[in-house]
Amino acid sequence: MAQSEEQKKDSVGSDELDELTSQLRANLEVKDRKYLLSSYKNCFVGSEAVDLMVSTKLSPSRESAVHLGQMLIAANVIQHVTKDHAFKDAKLFYSFAADEPSHGAKEKKTEDEDWSWSDFIPGRFLSASADDQKYNLQPHLEELNAEVAFATDADELAPAETFGISPLDEHNQKLLDNVHPLKWVPPKPQAKYNMVAIGAGAAGLITAAGTAGLGGKVAIIEEHMFGGDCLNFGCVPSKAILRCARAAYDAIIRGEEFGLGVEGDGKIVVDFAKVMERVRRVRAEISAHDACERFSKVYNMDVYIGHATFIAPDAVQVGDNVLKFSRCVIATGAKASVPPIAGLADVQYLTNQTVWNLTKQPMRFGVIGSGPIGCELAQAFACLGSDVTVLNRSARILGKEDPSAAKIVKGSMEECGVTFAVGLKFIKVAYVDATVGMASGIAVTVHRTMDDDAEAKSETMVFDQLLIATGRKPNVTNLGLDTAKVNFDSRRGIEVNDLLQTSNSNIYAAGDCCTRFQFTHMADAMARIVIRNALFFGRSKVSDLIIPWATFTFPEVAHVGLYESDLTERKIEFDVIQVDLAHNDRAICDDEARHEGFVKVLCKKGTDSILGATIVSDNAGDQINEFTLAMQSNIGLGFFGTVIHPYPTVAEGIKHCGDAFARTRLTPLTKTLLRKVLSARR
Repeated sequence: MAQSEEQKKDSVGSDELDELTSQLRANLEVKDRKYLLSSYKNCFVGSEAVDLMVSTKLSPSRESAVHLGQMLIAANVIQHVTKDHAFKDAKLFYSFAADEPSHGAKEKKTEDEDWSWSDFIPGRFLSASADDQKYNLQPHLEELNAEVAFATDADELAPAETFGISPLDEHNQKLLDNVHPLKWVPPKPQAKYNMVAIGAGAAGLITAAGTAGLGGKVAIIEEHMFGGDCLNFGCVPSKAILRCARAAYDAIIRGEEFGLGVEGDGKIVVDFAKVMERVRRVRAEISAHDACERFSKVYNMDVYIGHATFIAPDAVQVGDNVLKFSRCVIATGAKASVPPIAGLADVQYLTNQTVWNLTKQPMRFGVIGSGPIGCELAQAFACLGSDVTVLNRSARILGKEDPSAAKIVKGSMEECGVTFAVGLKFIKVAYVDATVGMASGIAVTVHRTMDDDAEAKSETMVFDQLLIATGRKPNVTNLGLDTAKVNFDSRRGIEVNDLLQTSNSNIYAAGDCCTRFQFTHMADAMARIVIRNALFFGRSKVSDLIIPWATFTFPEVAHVGLYESDLTERKIEFDVIQVDLAHNDRAICDDEARHEGFVKVLCKKGTDSILGATIVSDNAGDQINEFTLAMQSNIGLGFFGTVIHPYPTVAEGIKHCGDAFARTRLTPLTKTLLRKVLSARR
């Protein structure tokens, strides 16, 4: 068949590109090179490539040579070794893309096409040829199950449901392509690794990336989804839905206060399906930061997808591959802890992992548990229009927070429509029996333990969906930890010392699997300690960390350091400096003063040394950083009185705490002396 003109042009361009590539390969010095502590294989220097192109008349000038180099990068012929730079006439290292070492990659269906989760999007191949339709094995999302396999391939395919992800729309397909790509081909293991990271959540990724960035040989293993809970089931989706909830809160619940309204009979309504689609879209967009291919290609680490098992104190097996290591970090995270309530295992309840699969709004939404996850999602769903009830064994919510802060949050949640049932004893959970005449759903039977009447009857509440938010437990089973000589407890997690070493001194642990401070930023900080201590003989201690945290309700509650109860228990004398935000000008402008927020600082008795601080206000999570920095740097509260804060901001409350401390230094004697000085100067 004769070639078309376009095909001839493409052929000519391809021949010229091949010739140019061959000339560069033949004449450039391609070798292993080092920069600082990092090593790069089979690379050349950008300025030397420019010299060659000019001297051989491939380009008329150095500027044209740089432009040609940029085109070679665009054509994926060459690349910067860390992909941080475009092509430049500088001493930067570049390599030929064909020489890139394999650190794990997606298997190809054909020479030109990748496996992708988009193969399972209904309707993708409706107009395709019969040959292409063989790849579309799951036209109906509800039918996706563990038996799915390709008609031309007997290998079993792990479905999206395995990871708690549905529906498999374009956003979740993009997410899975990034964090658990189909048909991942593992690399050939190195002889020995400086670091093997088990788990690709925050702790594992930061440990692995930090070690690789310093020139170490690194392997990372993830059984489920790169990015861990934070990306897939925690921080990212929860903050995405809270943003939608806040918009509804301001427009619908408090609209009249701000002079908002809708003319005629119209009213603002929430499209729950679109809200959840936005959550999936945001999560998918951010997932590029934690993509398997990014860590494989940009960070040059070996990426393995599969279950890791220790087979020796210095070796891990994943699939058919055995990885030997000098150091290892266990960063397997945690999962939802489900309470032992009779019948709960027999109903389809939600956790923080599966709640993001909802596409239809539950009008009756029950939440068991009143910690940060329970309170954030309860308030969000209430703002979006669900009838929400929080059920709790304890008589108060946010049990670890300052009681005054928890009381403010409870009042705000009630304003949004949340109902609380506290001080409960859970009797059973079951699907509603249609014969009793109640609307279908999940029935939760409880007894109010706070009732004075010992003969009080139990009561039953019915919900369309039931969220379990009663804490998290570490992922430490089925890892072969006994073989690795690593001590652990299934409830408390992996035992580590202050340096994050396990009972095997060559194996460290970081993140939710070994600490009660189950925060992404804590996992980040622990990973940095692991890098210093495991690789560079460091002596950094977890006990030296100053750990802030925040609950992102409306208003937010943020805290750092010790609580009053901690100080009382430890018999440490302290002073309380508190500024109420009812008189803060910005809080009044935003109509947030009614929430009775505050800034509370606990100082060592008679000094301005900060022992702990709590803020209750909008954006408290951002404001608490000032106190965290001060405590980490041994800066006293009095210093804040000298720091200029923009007006009007709620953060002025922090400055006013510094002023309040300064006023405590004005003793009667000091005041008398000041009056005499002023009198003498008149």
